[in-house]
Amino acid sequence: MNRWRPRTPSMYTGSRGRIVRSVEEWRESLTADQFRILRQNGTERPFVNQYWNNHDIGTYVCAGCGNELFLSENQFDSGTGWPSFSSPCGGESVETSLEVRFGRRRIAVSCARCGGHLGHVCDDSSQMTGLRYCINSGAMIFFPSRKMKKQKRK
Repeated sequence: MNRWRPRTPSMYTGSRGRIVRSVEEWRESLTADQFRILRQNGTERPFVNQYWNNHDIGTYVCAGCGNELFLSENQFDSGTGWPSFSSPCGGESVETSLEVRFGRRRIAVSCARCGGHLGHVCDDSSQMTGLRYCINSGAMIFFPSRKMKKQKRK
């Protein structure tokens, strides 16, 4: 169950529209899995997460703050077992940074509003953008499109 609540009294916007909370406030507002992924840079197991095989039309938002992140029209099956997207919702919905862990260099993707860890981005020549955003399901909440609720993506 997601415990995300918009506009909670303890949430305030810092510089550049960022949402700033204490560790305790994040712990109270997120599930254990969401906290592990978003606030501790966790990664969920492939092929057993909620959205890896989602074909519904809609929008994915950050589980931490509700920021719109990805549209289902940009989602594709990368064979990795995580939801994969060719591009984010808008130019400023996500941020990237170099991550060096266990001797590996990767580009981490985080929410531009709350700074929550979402996943990673890598090169993918099969996509027009040349990129693949592999995102943890637990970092997002999916909202189906009302207009096309019964349609499925191909």
